[in-house]
Amino acid sequence: MFLVVCTLPATTTLQAQSASPPPNIIVILADDLGYGDVSFNGCPDYLTPNIDALASNGVRCSSGYVTHPFCSPSRAALLTGRYQQRFGHENQPYDGGLPLGELLLAQILKPAGYVSGAIGKWHLGALSAYRPVQRGFDEFYGFLGVQSEYFNAPLFRNNTPVTEPEYLTDALTREAVSFINRHATQPFFLYLAYNAPHAPYEAPQSYLDRVASISDPDRRTYAAMVTALDDGVGKVVQALGANNLTDKTLVFFLSDNGAPDTTFTRNVPLRGWKFDTLEGGIRVPFVIQWTGHLPAPVVYGEPTSSLDIVATAASAAGVSLTADRSYDGLDLVPYLTGQQVIPQRALFWRWFGLGATGPRGSLDTIYAARQGSLKLVRYRALGAGDPQLYDLRNDVGETQDLSLSRPADVQSLKTLYSKWEAELIAPLWVPNDWRPSPIVLVGDWNGFNKDAAAPWALTTLTPLDGKPLPDGYNWFKTTVKAAASGGNTIPGMHSFAVTANRTYSNQWGGVTINVDGITTIPSYSVTSLGPYNSIDMYEGFY
Repeated sequence: MFLVVCTLPATTTLQAQSASPPPNIIVILADDLGYGDVSFNGCPDYLTPNIDALASNGVRCSSGYVTHPFCSPSRAALLTGRYQQRFGHENQPYDGGLPLGELLLAQILKPAGYVSGAIGKWHLGALSAYRPVQRGFDEFYGFLGVQSEYFNAPLFRNNTPVTEPEYLTDALTREAVSFINRHATQPFFLYLAYNAPHAPYEAPQSYLDRVASISDPDRRTYAAMVTALDDGVGKVVQALGANNLTDKTLVFFLSDNGAPDTTFTRNVPLRGWKFDTLEGGIRVPFVIQWTGHLPAPVVYGEPTSSLDIVATAASAAGVSLTADRSYDGLDLVPYLTGQQVIPQRALFWRWFGLGATGPRGSLDTIYAARQGSLKLVRYRALGAGDPQLYDLRNDVGETQDLSLSRPADVQSLKTLYSKWEAELIAPLWVPNDWRPSPIVLVGDWNGFNKDAAAPWALTTLTPLDGKPLPDGYNWFKTTVKAAASGGNTIPGMHSFAVTANRTYSNQWGGVTINVDGITTIPSYSVTSLGPYNSIDMYEGFY
């Protein structure tokens, strides 16, 4: 690590910048890029020279974090400078999007005369009120959802649907260069959110040929996608140089989360993957370049966060953040230049789940808190169990749990986490990815057949828009007629259990059904049918 020492000439330069025009601001966001899948973090089988050049000409934040281990919530925090849990954006948005009361960086910079462009993946709301040009951006070219095809991609230019004939990564680069060229004479904010190297894993032959030495075909495709991304970064930097904007532009590069758990991605030396609170899910490649204003090359080891982007950009632009809400980031410039020592800060993560209190299929809450080099974490494999404690200074791979030997540190981080959690609101959307189908009423009326058809097999209720229900529950219905003749079953007392997915390991039973109210049926996971429910069905009863 390089020690940054502030000398008198550097101080003079920093003082002079306050009178200069505000810098352009570019945020380049990769999608699912692994911590170890860039050259400066030791990628062994392909090169990322242009991303590396950003680090060589700027500051590499080796403990750079995002606020969430997956997509939309991470982006919500990056663009607002606030923990997404403060406004309920803790999961992928099922309806609506990033709450309209939140201010995005494009809106924050608008009073300083910035023109703003969003290019690439949005994933913060597809309905018209939530789209980029309705949220402070002057231009948008990209797609609104979680992912896109890379060939013949259906996109939007502002709000107009278009089809992109070029390989999508190259097309996004083309649009970014055009934006820079068209707005070179005014301060601009460019949010360039590549979807590479997110699935689907697709690359043209020209990029595959450049990584032909990689024998594994899946890894080769992934490497080709990152190569296209790296080329794009290089062309964006070249466009800055061609317009004499290199030292007038503050550039951030990072990924929205760690790489997913596949055989061909690489988070080394970190443990864990996307969708988890271990380091591999939340620590990302993170570089900041501001030529002539930040020292280079520097490796900065103190914890930094995507939350810091809004605070740093706003300060550089001379814009004050509104006092009507809490902002969670820091202006990093004084710390990266060595003017000040960064205060010891605590960073937090939470992915809320209903766990045992929710419907079957609900996930447990996972969380983490880091202060200094200590990190308290409950990750997915621990379920609802006790969190573990790691000292990341000596154990970046999170292999040695210290929770039993350092209970005071565990309690200290728990206290900090609880205090932070008390400031949050409930998630707007709670996911449930369990898909029980079919649900079957297995009883005496159908010979206790778990493979029975309707009306004993229930029908799934689906909203008209085809999206998941916001309450996280799965809803089903059926209509059964009890009649001495012409019905589905005869009147009287009946015994039955409820099964899902045609297996006894998913069933509900053991209660008497209240035909005039709502009955909660306990769930079981066993190898045979039962216990049974009982229900008294009258003549003509539906």
